Amino acid sequence: MKQRVITAVVALILFIPIVIAGGLWMDWLTVAFAAVGISEIFLMKKQILVSLNFVLALLATITWAVPDSFFKGMPWHWTKFGVYFALIMLMLTWTVLSKNKTTFDDVGVYTLGSLYIGTGFHYMAAIRNGANGLALLCYVFVVVWLTDTGAYMIGRKIGKHKLWPVISPNKTWEGSIGGTVLAVICAAVYVYFVKVGYPQVQMIIAAFFLSIVGQMGDLVESAYKRFYNVKDSGKILPGHGGILDRFDSMLFVLPVVAALLGIIH
Repeated sequence: MKQRVITAVVALILFIPIVIAGGLWMDWLTVAFAAVGISEIFLMKKQILVSLNFVLALLATITWAVPDSFFKGMPWHWTKFGVYFALIMLMLTWTVLSKNKTTFDDVGVYTLGSLYIGTGFHYMAAIRNGANGLALLCYVFVVVWLTDTGAYMIGRKIGKHKLWPVISPNKTWEGSIGGTVLAVICAAVYVYFVKVGYPQVQMIIAAFFLSIVGQMGDLVESAYKRFYNVKDSGKILPGHGGILDRFDSMLFVLPVVAALLGIIH
């Protein structure tokens, strides 16, 4: 517990000023998170990072993570999708050149992982650097973190009915519902006092759906960790695990927020 608290305090001391500052600081932070996230996929698969596979997967992840404006003015009218597609083609070509030491299944994991991780972190920066960005990103944090906190505390106190024991044996329906109720209440209080640039009723209703989406993101990470037979996605945050452990819900919620509110950057 002591290690968890120390790690959390240090992480927040570093994270909060960057979130407040926004701009390029936020862009670089989310790219760094994305890079660590894809490396955790490789480590869970027990594959080395010093490899062509990792370099291509890393570049594919960063392609999605960086702001769209990064590609403006690049030669030959490159686009984000064009660069990403080229990297996927290179990974597929490597399955031939490596004589199937890198398999089609491997490339499928790299492709899905780069899209899932890169897009999620891309929208963390895009939301922060957009209109009312700080207030809106903090709203997302309130919904996700209060869902997690409520689900844990309520589930621990009164949880009896398992939510999905094959994937995550400790989660309960009571905790899940309690976490969503707490998130909606706290989101309502938040948008009452903080202007996020959208109608309060809309944001309260959104909090209900985003809480559910966040819990699904949590379960998805539990599913692939169970598949790879690992407890944590990584060790970069002592006592907390990896970047994917800390942002599993966010990676699902952030793109949904962007889609609902029409945030494209």
